[in-house]
Amino acid sequence: MFEPITEPVIIFAIAVLIFLITPILMKKLHMPGIVGPILAGVMVGPYGLNLLARDATIELLGTVGLLFIIFIAGLELDIEGFMKYRHRSLIFGLLSFGFPLILGFSVGIVFQFSIPASLLLGSIVGSHTLLSYPIASKMGISKNKAIITTVGGTLVTDVLAMLFLAVISGMSVGQVNAYFWLQLILSTGIYALLIFLLVPFLTKHFFKIDGLDGASEFNYVLVILFVSGWMALYAGLEPIIGAFLAGLSLNRYIFSQGSLMNRIDFTANALFIPFFLLSVGMLMDVTALFASVQSIMLTFLITFSLFIGKSGAAFLSAKLFNYSKTESLVILGLTIPQAAATLAATLVGFDLNLINQNTVNAIIIMILISTIVGPSLTEKYGRRLVKAQTETEPDPEKRPERILIPIANPHTMEALMDLGFLVRASLQSDEPLYPLKVIKNHAKQAEADVATAEKMLGHAMFYAAGAEVPIRPLTRISLSVGKGIERAITEERITTVISGWKGPKTHSEKVFGGVIDNVIDHTYIRHLIVKETEPIQMTKRLVVILPKQILYKPGFKDAIRITKNIIKQLNCTVLYIVMDDDFEATKSVIEEIKPINQLSFTHLPDWEMLERYCLKLAKQDLVMAISARQGTIGWHPSLENLPRKLSDNVSQNFIIFYPFENYELDLRGQRKTPMSVISATYHSD
Repeated sequence: MFEPITEPVIIFAIAVLIFLITPILMKKLHMPGIVGPILAGVMVGPYGLNLLARDATIELLGTVGLLFIIFIAGLELDIEGFMKYRHRSLIFGLLSFGFPLILGFSVGIVFQFSIPASLLLGSIVGSHTLLSYPIASKMGISKNKAIITTVGGTLVTDVLAMLFLAVISGMSVGQVNAYFWLQLILSTGIYALLIFLLVPFLTKHFFKIDGLDGASEFNYVLVILFVSGWMALYAGLEPIIGAFLAGLSLNRYIFSQGSLMNRIDFTANALFIPFFLLSVGMLMDVTALFASVQSIMLTFLITFSLFIGKSGAAFLSAKLFNYSKTESLVILGLTIPQAAATLAATLVGFDLNLINQNTVNAIIIMILISTIVGPSLTEKYGRRLVKAQTETEPDPEKRPERILIPIANPHTMEALMDLGFLVRASLQSDEPLYPLKVIKNHAKQAEADVATAEKMLGHAMFYAAGAEVPIRPLTRISLSVGKGIERAITEERITTVISGWKGPKTHSEKVFGGVIDNVIDHTYIRHLIVKETEPIQMTKRLVVILPKQILYKPGFKDAIRITKNIIKQLNCTVLYIVMDDDFEATKSVIEEIKPINQLSFTHLPDWEMLERYCLKLAKQDLVMAISARQGTIGWHPSLENLPRKLSDNVSQNFIIFYPFENYELDLRGQRKTPMSVISATYHSD
């Protein structure tokens, strides 16, 4: 044993060395990374080598990490996934929380814990952390119904765990009577109402401020997180309740592929969460764990409660919903691991003197076992599930999904990149984004313009790095901007183009203007033209316009699949406006396309009705029209005027989406397209 180190620099140096080395060691041992800092805390803490004391500094940084864990859990909850299979998810969530709760509560009563302490122990084993979910995602089984049910059920278990913690913490400091319940319900209800009304209101207005940089956005999130935790104290709740509600209230405004979410994840996972794990490990006294038979029995029974409770929920749910045995074992592997909510509730219970040192030791051992067994089950039976899946989508001619973003205006660059992040994630592409600057000049006279273009593209690289999205900046010199874009499409084998549009300049322009019109005319790939008036993460509803016969376009299902994935990332609702006479057929096809979302439909059979309807749209609606190139299926003369009318008459963001056409498409006589361009594009593979 040593005397605890008091020099701040040395303490911090030891901590960051632990954060660097332990995840690497855990990976070598095929164990989850979160186990490393916990074990290190056991070794260097007061009950180990005593190198570090669990003093005010460690507690402060650990508390910040704890709030970040719960905040991120709220941010990342798949609310839309819950709504897909809400009935199954609700039943599974109640079973997955209820069975372990009953067993854990019984263990507490057997060991003569108080009622609040027994309830806390039950809620601790009732929650779970989707530590194994990345394994299922990498195997490509995340869209399996059993997996979706499990992910949706996590919302139920997390909310119940937080509610139990709020009630138990209140019971521990006050007399439990009618006044207590009335006060708790009123204070919790008023506090939650304020968070869910005030935070979205402030966020909408904050993100509209011009000139915001990444640091300002991140600081705003920190203010929401910690002020929510602070205000929770005044409501008689634990700060982690405030952090969880803050995460839920910001859920739809911070999408997973954005640079802001990356900053939150990086800050939390690189520094504060490891400090929390280290501080938890420091609580564990290994000698006390084996000091008595009672301690060993407590550890065994808590772990037993977890495994039996989660197994019962997994197998009963599989029976109710006709899932296979393999699927039930994957569910078990996903729901056994205990980490975020378990550690949070354990620390709060210890601070409130509801549970003692022996119980903390037992819970940490249970966490260590669960984080080893859960991922192992998921990987083993996930592989079997991959082999057993009958539904496949073979695509022998699938090309790498590459997105080109021509940049003309530096002020709209970030908005186009944000849409690029969304589309890239929707396509599940590992390819970089391709921001492009075309310099309209002669090669010998373009040096100064090239330097300016490099600065603009440098900013694009910096912005994409914040979201951890790779990019490959391109510069082209051409006397025709359109030809420069077309050449980049062919040379880089681009599959999607995202272009910005300010609106019509003159009435002589055909649709968007010469450059965009020509690129659309001369290529068969996807093309998204966007006019943005406010940040896309402010979107509450996506309104998709489907012209007549658009159902029969070769790229229709692909376009719908992309819109559905965008909906999931933005966590917004969707309305499909069907103009085709065969409304039911269009609706049926859309409903069958994966992913399966909560969908709304309306039928507007003519363009005048559509124009009147668009005037009534809310400001935070994002309008997306699935359009068609002239002379192809789904084209209508009114499509030529739609962008201009939307620009003139509505204040919402809107996107005109041109799906891809078949390789053999021949537009001669319709577009006056040079066949040399079409041929070069079609045979770029």
